[in-house]
Amino acid sequence: MSHDSSQPSLWDQRFDRPDYLFGTAPSVFLTRHAHHLPPGSTVLAVADGEGRNSVWLAGQGMQVTAMDNSERGLEKARALAKKHSASVDFQFGDVTRWDWAAKTYDAVAAIFIQFTGPDLRAQVFRGLNTALKPGGLLLLHGFAPRQIEYGTGGPPHRENMYTLDLLHKAFAGYDVLHEADYDEVIDSGPGHNGKAGLIDFVARKPVARKPVCITPEAT
Repeated sequence: MSHDSSQPSLWDQRFDRPDYLFGTAPSVFLTRHAHHLPPGSTVLAVADGEGRNSVWLAGQGMQVTAMDNSERGLEKARALAKKHSASVDFQFGDVTRWDWAAKTYDAVAAIFIQFTGPDLRAQVFRGLNTALKPGGLLLLHGFAPRQIEYGTGGPPHRENMYTLDLLHKAFAGYDVLHEADYDEVIDSGPGHNGKAGLIDFVARKPVARKPVCITPEAT
């Protein structure tokens, strides 16, 4: 995918620091639920930033493609992969312009990607569905609306947050393997640190002749 890297993005600026903004350890959510994936599974890590999740998945024997729209983030992700001798296919790409249909995967990991409002989020959710093979696994994790009050990370926009009801409607027809709405103290570098309101959604795309219809979100 061609792109103009002449101007640093907001995320380039946020990632332009000697340490890793969200740390180098994988998301706890991912470590809890990656057991659903057999080694060798193809995985798309969406907006994976500095690479903490994609590098860990590759270390578990997965074939990982990681995309992000920050050149600085990808640079640090490649360094992290090299440090851990992990093989990851890093790609520059924006979630609003990514060619979701170019390749399908056994799993899609979308962790803390809540930087879009409801309209663009619906577009991205349709993309996640398109990128999954029939029977593929969706690993979706993010903040609940009360995260705004906690102020320990994430965007300052309540409408960007998830509820389980929203995700059930968005991925109608999926077989939900795990779902949770809970509070937990997280320690993901200086970017996400402290008590957080979290949403887990692990679900399998149905194996069907007709494609799943991702429903419009209620506003």
